[in-house]
Amino acid sequence: MPERFEVDMPDGVRLHVEVTGPADAEVTAVLLHGWTLDGRAWHRQVEALTAAAGGGAVRVVTYDARGHGRSSCMALPTATLAQLGDDLAAVLDTVAPTGRVVLVGHSMGGMTIMEYAHRHPAHFAARTAGLVFVSTTAEGHTHTVYGLSPRIARLIRLAETTGAGVLARCGSWRAPRALLRALQPSIRWMLFGDRCEPADIRLVTSAVARASLRSIGGFRASIGAQHRLDTLAALAHLPAAALVGDRDRLTPPPCAESIAAALPATELTVCPGAGHMLMMERPDEVNSALTGVLRRVLAGASVSGATPAAAGA
Repeated sequence: MPERFEVDMPDGVRLHVEVTGPADAEVTAVLLHGWTLDGRAWHRQVEALTAAAGGGAVRVVTYDARGHGRSSCMALPTATLAQLGDDLAAVLDTVAPTGRVVLVGHSMGGMTIMEYAHRHPAHFAARTAGLVFVSTTAEGHTHTVYGLSPRIARLIRLAETTGAGVLARCGSWRAPRALLRALQPSIRWMLFGDRCEPADIRLVTSAVARASLRSIGGFRASIGAQHRLDTLAALAHLPAAALVGDRDRLTPPPCAESIAAALPATELTVCPGAGHMLMMERPDEVNSALTGVLRRVLAGASVSGATPAAAGA
């Protein structure tokens, strides 16, 4: 069973954290979920890593971002990717203050990793030994057309932006579960590809129901505006993987391709028929990429005898 506790942020926000594995593990894998989701999105990866880490080499950390899941709501000005990058630095200091870290981000979680690298470069370099990007982007909404024509996509984005502004002012309220059940076909169309297990759409709907309306609306602006390809280019020495579904309507393949171009050593995986929720739709591919990066990190340390600081430098 995972250890569950809260980490207090300087502004009073409490983040719900779950940790599996020994505190003295050689590597800590930190899994960051996407917008409107929570740490449960990674349950198949946590199970796989826990089963594979019988020797205690890997510790697994998930946490709910501010305003999501079981974490507390926040003031609207802090509903930004910049703040999420600061939160990640604080979580690492509290939960994994020593040792090497592999950062794994889905969608907004991947953007959080980039923001952490941008805002805390020395901290990032001293700790981070590997990266996995799942269905994410370093270019805001540049490539997001929802699988539709550019003209219709612009209209949808205008409506979405307007709606986000309204939701952002709704504070810690949450969407009624009855409404979300009615919207399940739309959620399924937006987030999944050819196949979708009923349990997965139920989990996603449950996660959206836990997210505050302020977080659903408030993070939209910085997610659409972020551009961090230059930040990624400085990380090309790290073992990395990027995965995307070819039916992803939110972060389509060009998003992952630009990440791989910025990180030339990245192993790029395009999953046919899959949408935005690769951790659920294609868990084997995600697990394989993640364990591959972890093996490279562990093998590199064994060969070089690097200290944690040197491994991320």
